[in-house]
Amino acid sequence: AYMFAPKLKQFINRQITEHMPDGFLRRLTSAFATISVPIALYLTVTIFIIVLGAGGIETGFLEAMRSLILAWIVIRLVTLVIRSPFWSKVAFYTVWPIAALEVFGLLDNVTEQLDAMSVTLQPADPETGTPAASLSLLDVVRAILIFAVFFVAANSLSKFLTRRLYDIKEINPSLRTLVGKILDLVLPILAIIIALQLVGFNLASLAIFSGAIGLGIGLGLQKVISNFAAGVTLLADKSIKPGDTIEVGDSYGWVTRMNTRYVAVRTRDGTEHLIPNDMLVNEGVINWSYGDRNVRVSVEYGVTYNIKDQEMVRKLGEDFAAEISRVLRSPPPRCNLVGFGDNSVNYELNFWINDPQNGLSNVRSDVMMAIWQALAEKDIEIPFPQRDVHIKSLPATGEMDSVKLAESPANATKAADLSGQT
Repeated sequence: AYMFAPKLKQFINRQITEHMPDGFLRRLTSAFATISVPIALYLTVTIFIIVLGAGGIETGFLEAMRSLILAWIVIRLVTLVIRSPFWSKVAFYTVWPIAALEVFGLLDNVTEQLDAMSVTLQPADPETGTPAASLSLLDVVRAILIFAVFFVAANSLSKFLTRRLYDIKEINPSLRTLVGKILDLVLPILAIIIALQLVGFNLASLAIFSGAIGLGIGLGLQKVISNFAAGVTLLADKSIKPGDTIEVGDSYGWVTRMNTRYVAVRTRDGTEHLIPNDMLVNEGVINWSYGDRNVRVSVEYGVTYNIKDQEMVRKLGEDFAAEISRVLRSPPPRCNLVGFGDNSVNYELNFWINDPQNGLSNVRSDVMMAIWQALAEKDIEIPFPQRDVHIKSLPATGEMDSVKLAESPANATKAADLSGQT
């Protein structure tokens, strides 16, 4: 086997693996090349069994060896292809016991005992000729094993088809995500139905339980179903899609993932907010990039009344805002005089950006710093409110009262301050 394994590995790598597309099939063929030694050993032992059996020689020891080698190959394939600790343990605790029972000749006895442990789901009907429907422990074990295999295959197929969908640029992100979620839901259901059919289980016998199961799902999983229906709605109407910049309550960021239960929103501080789908549908959401990624941002400021050329001030704000890299040149910034305040002439500067996912506060800060520097270069003052405080002296008739108030240390200090200010 060691002499034959390198040739087998070379054949698999050159003739099979190189022609496989990236993904599950390439990992599978690569795994076969990695375990070429046990595969070669299995083939060698099989050849010896055939040759010795044809010569009438007992091959029980070699058949036991072949069963253990096959268990070894299956477990190694699971660990190399799936790369999941859970499924590796499932394969270990499933394949090795079956191989051990086969080696000791007990597999048939155990199978018969499991098949004997059964319950009747539906009695036979002589009038219609319907046979009795029963469910044995062997059927359950076989269904679980077959379902595990089909579930892994369905999961791999779903990922394969989803990757192929993402390679098609003509399909919008919402439709790709919607198809991916449908595949994630439908393929596992098909896997369990196929597993039950392969073990010979009559699905019609479960009709009596469908009402109770439906009621239980409706009551116990109504929130989950609500989130799933809301997620499908969001994907179908394309109101939210991966990459959009949204604002929900206090959460502001861009959509990174859309799952069947929640939408993942990554904020500017790097945290992921998981927002339930029904919350987006029921409470509403601000989508900054729904129809157009261009977003208008506003900055307010004021200048003193001493400036006679207010048109120059307005033009100054527009010119310096246009120099900021994130501010769009088309449409150009627009500065409007919005009012005559108590202390200043008030302006509102509106400008546009097309990358709201990079934040709004930082671009506001850049524009305001540019305006500050521009006004400082022109010696234009940004006024602030002036307050005059007038303190009246105590009347003559209240002198005695002020003396009484000043008897305590705290009031004495206040009285001294007042007298000094007056």
